Amino acid sequence: MTDLNLSGPDSQPDALRAVGIAKSYGTITALRGVDLHVKPGEVLGLIGDNGAGKSTLIKILTGYHRATSGDLFIHGQRTQLQSVKHARELGIETVFQDLALIDTLPVYMNLHLNKELTVGPFLRKNLMRMRARRYLDDIGINIPSVNVDVSMLSGGQRQAIAVARSVYSNATTILLDEPLAAMGVKEGGIILDLIQRLRERRDVAIILIVHNYAQVFDVCDRVNLLQGGKITFDKRTNDTSIEELLHLVTNPYRNGRPGSSYGQELDSLRA
Repeated sequence: MTDLNLSGPDSQPDALRAVGIAKSYGTITALRGVDLHVKPGEVLGLIGDNGAGKSTLIKILTGYHRATSGDLFIHGQRTQLQSVKHARELGIETVFQDLALIDTLPVYMNLHLNKELTVGPFLRKNLMRMRARRYLDDIGINIPSVNVDVSMLSGGQRQAIAVARSVYSNATTILLDEPLAAMGVKEGGIILDLIQRLRERRDVAIILIVHNYAQVFDVCDRVNLLQGGKITFDKRTNDTSIEELLHLVTNPYRNGRPGSSYGQELDSLRA
C-alpha cells in the first residue's frame, strides 16, 4: 500500500476515500466513476433511488466485489481490498438490514462473535458478560441484561447491537445499509441517538444509506446523491434542504448540473 496522504479541505486525513470507482458487469455499467470520501467523526448520508448503484458501491467498499477501475484509499493509503475479511482487518465494517445476528444467542455472545475470549477450549463467559455490559453502557445502549437472547429484543435494540458489534471490532469506518428501514419513531430514535454518540467520539467515520431524507438532517454532516452510477451532489447538510434533495431526485434532467462539489454532469443518465 502506498501512503498518499489524501485529505479533505481541512487537511484532516480521510478515513475512506473512493476516487473514480467504476464497475461493469459485461455490457451493463453499474458505477461510472464514483468519488466519495468520509472523515473520522463524520456521518455521510448516501441517498439515491433504487438502481442508482448504492448496493454495488457498498459491496466494493466492503471488499465483496472489486471495482473495474478506480482507486480506494484507507487513511490515505491506496489499497485493493481482497475480501470482506481483508476490509474488516483494515477497519471497514458493514451493518446490513439482515443484521447477521444469531437470535438464539445472548447479547454478550453476539458482541463477541468470532472473537470469543477463551482459556484453552473453554469460553470465559463471565469476562465476556462483564466487558459487554461495560461497553454497552459506555456507548449508551440501554439493554437491561446482556444475558437475554437477541430474539427477545426490539428492532431498534437489535440494530443497536449490530452497530455496537462493529464498533467493538475496532472499526474505523462503518457502513449502515438503511438501518432505519421499517422502524417506528421510537425504535429509529435509538439508532439515531447511537449514531450521534459515535459521531461525538470523533474516531469513527459513518456512511449512512437512507431513503428517508428527513433522517439525513437528523445526524448527517454531509449528503451525497448517487444517480445513474455517479455522485451528482455533495453538500453539507447545513447548506441544503429536503426540498432541494427531492427536487434533484425527482427532476434529474431539468437540473443539468446539480450542486455537486465534484461538478459532474448527468450525461450518463441520458446515455
